[in-house]
Amino acid sequence: MADLVWDIRSSDGGATGLPFARARIERRDSILAHALPSSIEVEVTDDEGLRVASGSALRGEAETPMARLTIRGSSVERAQIWPTADDMETPVILAGGEVGTLTAWWNADDQREWRWSIELHNRLQ
Repeated sequence: MADLVWDIRSSDGGATGLPFARARIERRDSILAHALPSSIEVEVTDDEGLRVASGSALRGEAETPMARLTIRGSSVERAQIWPTADDMETPVILAGGEVGTLTAWWNADDQREWRWSIELHNRLQ
């Protein structure tokens, strides 16, 4: 299965925004992202550099530490979330482009405190 490149830019700052993260991730329709800027631009491309999907001015509708980015057709959608057991083993993209796999998540009932873990694994191309 081919990889996808997820390129995320902050819409805020500068004439064309600022880079947030760029990562190559095994092809899937949904990933998690940690601590996204308030407004982002996302472009997802395949191994040949052809656009698969994109999203513009994607704003978080809630203040949460995680967001789910989902490809729907040729668009990318953003949803601010509190991860659940269903999100375990999902790739999480961090600022700068490092990608880990979500291995644990806990948050307080009042959502004022959370603890999470990822596993980092890389391979040379």
